[in-house]
Amino acid sequence: MVLKRAEWPQPDEYVVAIATKVAPYGAYVVLPEYGNKEGFIHISEISSTWVRNIRNHIHEGSRVIVKVLQVDPQRGHIDCSLRRVSNEAKKQKNSEWKRAQKAEKLLEFIAKDNNMTLEEVYEQVGWPLEDYFGEIYRGLERAADMGLEALAEVDAPKKLKEQLVELAKQRIEIPSVEIDGEMTIQVPGPNGIDVIKDALIRGLDIGKKHQKSTVEIYTLGAPRYKLRIVSPDYREAEKILSSILETVSKVIESNGGTFKFNRK
Repeated sequence: MVLKRAEWPQPDEYVVAIATKVAPYGAYVVLPEYGNKEGFIHISEISSTWVRNIRNHIHEGSRVIVKVLQVDPQRGHIDCSLRRVSNEAKKQKNSEWKRAQKAEKLLEFIAKDNNMTLEEVYEQVGWPLEDYFGEIYRGLERAADMGLEALAEVDAPKKLKEQLVELAKQRIEIPSVEIDGEMTIQVPGPNGIDVIKDALIRGLDIGKKHQKSTVEIYTLGAPRYKLRIVSPDYREAEKILSSILETVSKVIESNGGTFKFNRK
C-alpha cells in the first residue's frame, strides 16, 4: 500500500494498476494508491496495435502503469488507458512508486514506535515532507545526508523529525548527486578563444580541489559547453557549481564577453 493525499486520481495522471478481471472487451483493475478504487481499461485502450488476444497484453494479477482518462466520483468509475503510456512515463512512474514504497516503510516504523496509525504519521510528518520537498522520499534522502538541518523548515513535530532522521541515516544510502548543465559563452575579439579557454581551465581547477567529486567541462560546439558535476554530497555539489559559475562568468564578463548557464 502507498497512500495518496487525494481521494481520486486526476485525468492525465499516471497511476499503478493491478488487473483483477480480464474480459474479451477490456480489463478491470484496482488502483492501490487510491484505496483500491476500481478502474477499467477498454480493449481499444489496451494497445496501439491490433489486439488479437487481450491476455497477451494483460492478465489477472498484472501490475501495470496506466494513464487516467476520465474520473466520475459519483458513479465510482475511472477510465484508464494502457496504450497511452510511453516507456519513459512507465519508467518514471515505476521509480516514483518504488521510492514511495520505501518512504512508507520508514513511516510505518515511526507509526509503530509512537503507537500511531500510518494515516496519522502521514498527516503529521509525511505530507509536510511532501509539501516542502515535492516528494516524501526526497526529503528522507536529504535528512540522511544533512541530518535534522534538512528538515528545519518542515512543519512537523520535532520528535518525529528526529526519529525520521535517525531512521533515514540507518536505512537510506545516498546516491551520487549529479548536476548537469550547459554554458553558453561568447567573447568578441581575436583573443576570445584564449579567454574562454582560460576561464574553463580555472573552472576545472576548482573541481580538482574536491577529491570526492568530479567535474567535467567539454565543448558541445562553440558557443556551447557542457558542465557536469558528480559528488556524493548534495551541498558540496552545489558549492562547486556556485564557485565554477562565479569564476567562469567573472573571467568572461571582465573581458567583454557574455555568459549564460542553463541547468538541466
